[in-house]
Amino acid sequence: MTQSLSVEALCRYVSAQLNHFFPDEEKVMLSQPIMEEALQRLDFCFKHVTLKHYFDGKQSVFNHLFSDHYVVFLWFLSNTVYKKEGKCNLANKLYYLNKTLHGLDCMYDTQLPDIFLLFHSSGTMLGKASYADYFIALQGCTVGSQKGNYPVFGKGVSLTANSSVIGKCTIGNRCTISTRTTIFQKDMENDTTAFINFDTGQLQMKASKECYAQHFFSTDLSKIS
Repeated sequence: MTQSLSVEALCRYVSAQLNHFFPDEEKVMLSQPIMEEALQRLDFCFKHVTLKHYFDGKQSVFNHLFSDHYVVFLWFLSNTVYKKEGKCNLANKLYYLNKTLHGLDCMYDTQLPDIFLLFHSSGTMLGKASYADYFIALQGCTVGSQKGNYPVFGKGVSLTANSSVIGKCTIGNRCTISTRTTIFQKDMENDTTAFINFDTGQLQMKASKECYAQHFFSTDLSKIS
């Protein structure tokens, strides 16, 4: 993976951010092994992306000054710390840093998949649903529970700007939730697009030939099940 900062420099950079935003007596210095593991996970994720500023055709690309890269990186880093050390101050600080910098509310113990993308991210809250690979969420999205029940997502699901999925529902493979559309405790079959008819205000669903996520991933999502 092509990186804008070396592993050592990235450890210093993120540690400096954490110590600046959270100036308590517990000074942070991230370890290289944890950083390397998080970067390996990021590399695997970005290798599946069609966008040239994520994968240039030969290797993945990570630029710490590109916020859509950095928001995904920080989540992988927080989750890696959690897997290694459990619920701890460092994991909490990384979660809080991501929320501060990018407006993303997604806890480190949320089970996001190995392959996903976040675009713009501001105002997006991803709760502890069941996620699957090739997941996409844009700005202003909400994934939440109703009476403790969370959604279950298939592969290749996209939540476009200001959409929400709430409660006990199963969202099939290659489904797209269009802008300003809310799915509340309602299932969606595979290969379906949900949208609001702005003339009537009613939720509608239609079969879709190609899902929104396919524009961003190199894998042929029509062949996954």
